[in-house]
Amino acid sequence: MDMYQKREMRKNKKMNEDKKSLPSTGINWFPGHMAKTRRLIGEKYPLIDIVYEVVDARIPFSSKIKDIYNIIGNKPKIIIMTKKDLCDIKVTENWIKYYESLGNHVLLVDLNNTNDYEKIISLTHELMAPVQAKRIDKGMKEKEIRALVVGIPNVGKSTLINRMCKRKVAGVANNPGVTKNLTWLRTHSDILLLDTPGILWPKLEGESALNLATFTAIRQEILPHDDVAVYILKKLSSCYPKILKEAYNLDEVTDENIMEAYEIIGKSIGAIKGGEVDYDRVSIKIINDIKTEKIKGVTFDQR
Repeated sequence: MDMYQKREMRKNKKMNEDKKSLPSTGINWFPGHMAKTRRLIGEKYPLIDIVYEVVDARIPFSSKIKDIYNIIGNKPKIIIMTKKDLCDIKVTENWIKYYESLGNHVLLVDLNNTNDYEKIISLTHELMAPVQAKRIDKGMKEKEIRALVVGIPNVGKSTLINRMCKRKVAGVANNPGVTKNLTWLRTHSDILLLDTPGILWPKLEGESALNLATFTAIRQEILPHDDVAVYILKKLSSCYPKILKEAYNLDEVTDENIMEAYEIIGKSIGAIKGGEVDYDRVSIKIINDIKTEKIKGVTFDQR
């Protein structure tokens, strides 16, 4: 029995048990707390001066909130691409040029580099300079800048906030859904940050859904492990064959040889059960190689 037959048996069993299943694309998934977050942001909107939209540099298209302007309106915005140290710089820079051509301000940052935080602060003050100048002309003091920090789950919002506040004020984990509430947090640079839970849009579709699952923006149980793992192998094969070879000793992965690829990986990591390769363990291994940052230097949104 091959992997696909086993996977179908598991899917059919699950359907019989709970009468529901999730397709690989077109996922209708919109937790209640995300709808609540959007509503609360709307209530805070009049207080906001500038928006930090945090995006994962490895998926600079898939991790952008699709209806961002419905949330932030015409407020000044900085797109902050995190995980610079993990992305394919050349591909991600193509996305930066594209977003800048649309009139956006974009910064690519390494969350472990202090100098990159200074760039965020500097650009924030630059964009807010006209507002501050008007206040001074009216005989008023410069105001404390209020910045909304928004993005999908697990793109580094909390790490960004902790670095800017120079202390741990926001929970951090390599899983989505850590931040639960909207919270005002004070930095040491006259910027007040509004931390928000990660938000998505109601329907996740196509390759973007797989990218979000690959980089843990949605919980792993939302899509079958096999689907996500096979997608990762195929993406590495088509875009990063050298990384595929180094990580798994594979030259190419196609629909025709996916079983062979799983056999090679399974045997190399000792994922054997009852004399056969344990396909679930192989899938989880591939996904965890992304999650634990063993696989780096990749950008899955190609441009």
